[in-house]
Amino acid sequence: GGMILASRPLQSLVLLGLIVGLAGACKGKEQEASAPARPTTSTEVLQARALVGPLSSRFDSPANPTSPEKVALGRLLYVEPRMSLSESLSCNSCKRFYRAGVDGERFSKGHQGKLGGRNSPSVFNAAGQIAQFWDGRAPTVEEQAKGPVLNPVEMAMPDATYVLSVLRSIPGYEAAFHAAFPGDADPINFDNFGRAIGAFERGLVTPTRFDEMLGGKDDALDVAERAGLAQFISSGCAGCHTGPLVGGSMYMKLGLMQPYANTADPGRYGVTKNEGDRYFFKVPSLRNVTKTGPYFHDGSIPELPTAIKEMGRLQLNAELTEAQVASIQTFLATLSGEPPANYVEEPPLLPAGPNTPAPREE
Repeated sequence: GGMILASRPLQSLVLLGLIVGLAGACKGKEQEASAPARPTTSTEVLQARALVGPLSSRFDSPANPTSPEKVALGRLLYVEPRMSLSESLSCNSCKRFYRAGVDGERFSKGHQGKLGGRNSPSVFNAAGQIAQFWDGRAPTVEEQAKGPVLNPVEMAMPDATYVLSVLRSIPGYEAAFHAAFPGDADPINFDNFGRAIGAFERGLVTPTRFDEMLGGKDDALDVAERAGLAQFISSGCAGCHTGPLVGGSMYMKLGLMQPYANTADPGRYGVTKNEGDRYFFKVPSLRNVTKTGPYFHDGSIPELPTAIKEMGRLQLNAELTEAQVASIQTFLATLSGEPPANYVEEPPLLPAGPNTPAPREE
């Protein structure tokens, strides 16, 4: 009997709908002449505006106030190969301006060609994320910048004191640090090194047409791109890839619904030693994702369609069809942009001084 009871209100509703629809249709004909129809904003555009929110032009931090001088120093330090023991590697070796802020390698080559254990994430838009590194071990870009320089597998500088002695040996840096940190009696210190690079990285923001759409331009994406956005939302991808960076705002277990094959890297557990954090990683931002392969923390997936399909399987227990994957990829392509060209113009290296050390390969 439950069926009949349940269906009666439904029948009434359908009938009511028909009556209202017919009445509306008659009324609509009278109104047509008087008022032009307003185009309605599509559901997925409204959803995206609610889920994502506007992108800042810079990710500034009150703890590290910005100035043109600080940004200029940070840019110099970012491309400075003498910040590595071999004087052949800079931040820009693994996180390249002209390659969407990555190097395109599964693992980046460091000192003596040694390989790191994780894929190098993009520096573009990194400053707006919840934390730095896949495991979130550095809270800010300022802290992150100090890591690779002293990492024996990366730039291999013996210690912070050595880094500062190299900086002091290059005459132009004295003036540049004083201009960037005018309040400091002795501005060449390791925290300021991190602050300058951080101030520069906070401007590596890549807005796109997608942001024009978020800002109110309904037709900034074409029909196929909006269909991809609708697919991205309805498949559940937007559950984790939220906020202005379409990700980068939370940690999530890799292999939430189906186990991830490579269990060698414990993820955030390595930092917190909390069993509940095992295999948790920072959800990557999908900004520039069409250009930042190979994918995942272990760089195990070279092609984006495979990565999308795997994410569906591992995280959502969904077998996405080829058509769905292609549609999502069409949307993701609208998230690729560049920082302002003049912002990432490589400055010439400052001339060495008489005491600047020679490259060391040991």
